[in-house]
Amino acid sequence: MTESAQEHYEIRNEGAAPNLLVLCDHAANAVPAELGTLGLSLSDFQAHIAYDIGAAPLARALADRFGAPAILARWSRLLVDLNRGADDPTVVMKLSDGRIIPGNRMLDEAGVRMRVARYHAPYHERIAAEIAAAREKSIVPVLVSMHSFTPVWRGKARPWQVGILWDRDGRLAKPLMARLARDGDIVIGDNEPYSGALENDCLYRHGTMNGLPHVLIEVRQDLIAEHAGVLRWATRLEQALRDAISAMGTPGIQFT
Repeated sequence: MTESAQEHYEIRNEGAAPNLLVLCDHAANAVPAELGTLGLSLSDFQAHIAYDIGAAPLARALADRFGAPAILARWSRLLVDLNRGADDPTVVMKLSDGRIIPGNRMLDEAGVRMRVARYHAPYHERIAAEIAAAREKSIVPVLVSMHSFTPVWRGKARPWQVGILWDRDGRLAKPLMARLARDGDIVIGDNEPYSGALENDCLYRHGTMNGLPHVLIEVRQDLIAEHAGVLRWATRLEQALRDAISAMGTPGIQFT
């Protein structure tokens, strides 16, 4: 049977107006059947090394609240990391959080190129197609990428509840942080716990290089591991994003 590109990503609200496009690079913890478990235990796929816990349901909830399309990964970041450039040495991880990935460890350059062509490229091609379709309608799409992070890293507790990651373009990130800070009960990481300045990552490729407003939002995993937490943060982020987008006042952006 011919493989369909769409088998490699999930589309939510397909055909919706692309004023806002929600992305989720690390949505899933699955691996194609022919690759088994990459030599790992099934319990490893319930851990953060395989996917961003809580990010997918939060991305779907936000997309539904905005009536916006969303593109979500179908495969684990252990297969290929969609938030890395195709030529990044970590696009296929051989070691993650101290665990050797046996199914990746001996993969040569040709094997990495095959993974990128088969599982990485279709996701990015679909994002590019959504952006092109928006521009054909004279819409400047706002890109929102949803991720999550572990509460503790290498024995150290992380104090932030949410991290706002950005690089050269702070049009959306800065008013979003200001809006979240108004609530007075959130510890916000400005490019914490990671930096948004990662060349050729997903938002660099589709946001920065296209001159589009964009932001990567990281929510701490213990806050969105359950359905109730997802709903709380979807409500909070929806209003904050609406206010931040309005505050941008950027000509050409059509958003309601």
